[in-house]
Amino acid sequence: MGQRSAAAAQVALARHYTQVKVTVVNDYLDLRALASRHPDVVFLGMKFLPCNPVLGFHDPDKIWLNDYLENEGITCTGSDYRAHELELNKELAKWRVLQAGLKTARFHITKVNELLVQDDVKLTYPLFVKPSNRGGGLGVDSNSLVHTFTQLKSKVRSIADGLGSDALIEEYLPGREFSVGILKDIETGSYSVMPLELVAPVNDDGESFLSAQIKSADTEQHFAITDTVLRARINTLAMDVFHVLGARDYGRIDIRLDAAGVPHFLEANLLPSMLEGYGNFPKTCLLNSGIEYEPMLVRVVELALSRNATTPDDTQQVLSNPMLISSFGAESPARLATLGRA
Repeated sequence: MGQRSAAAAQVALARHYTQVKVTVVNDYLDLRALASRHPDVVFLGMKFLPCNPVLGFHDPDKIWLNDYLENEGITCTGSDYRAHELELNKELAKWRVLQAGLKTARFHITKVNELLVQDDVKLTYPLFVKPSNRGGGLGVDSNSLVHTFTQLKSKVRSIADGLGSDALIEEYLPGREFSVGILKDIETGSYSVMPLELVAPVNDDGESFLSAQIKSADTEQHFAITDTVLRARINTLAMDVFHVLGARDYGRIDIRLDAAGVPHFLEANLLPSMLEGYGNFPKTCLLNSGIEYEPMLVRVVELALSRNATTPDDTQQVLSNPMLISSFGAESPARLATLGRA
């Protein structure tokens, strides 16, 4: 979650709660100061904080914000740290999906320092190559779709050199692509499953997929799914994956069809962009359910508050005087949003 999202969320939620603040968390002292204020709810805008800033994303001792804050008795929005950790590990997420009997493309993982050998990659070209532990299209560009082993080696090397990441190599799914928003109803406990189709501009090679550049520029088109059979199949897979990953309250599941039109899981985003008119999650809510930006934010907050209330009286007390605190580091992997009462 960037600063624009933080500012927009602050303005929107200030119309519903008595105290709404934005807090920047770039290191442990910032996090400790946040916890000491003991907000009622933290609206998460980041997943973890590295203990060692030099290691950053690769720090094995990173602090998972949800885990840390909930151990302090502070409720957080969205999924818990175990689902976030699984979501960031694309290899493990795909294995969990396969073990549950769900569809995802055949794949191979190449480690950062591993020598890529042609015979080890027992997949059918063309292949799609991306970092195994990044989201938002990071590391995905026009060279991600490869047709030869030479192209594959080059892309794997660029991911290792540029991001220090293992490479996820998948058999390319040539069909249509979809993003599915999932949002829980606080009254019924059921989920709204809200798909939309994404169509990326065709690149110079005549190929169409969502690169980092396209996602950043927001140049893909999105459409409602009118085919009721296809919609049902996509929604079923998305909800099944959501449960398999241990997600809760809200999130986004990305799906693509194979050559035969069968839906396959691509990846999950359990902390999707919340910028109005930009992120796919707000678009899915508006297009499918007519849930506009501000009510969407309030719904996410109320879901978290409901976990913080043990009785109906407690619920009324929490909702009567809450405070939102959002924490963001502009260029840091540590980006957070929170809600609490003075």
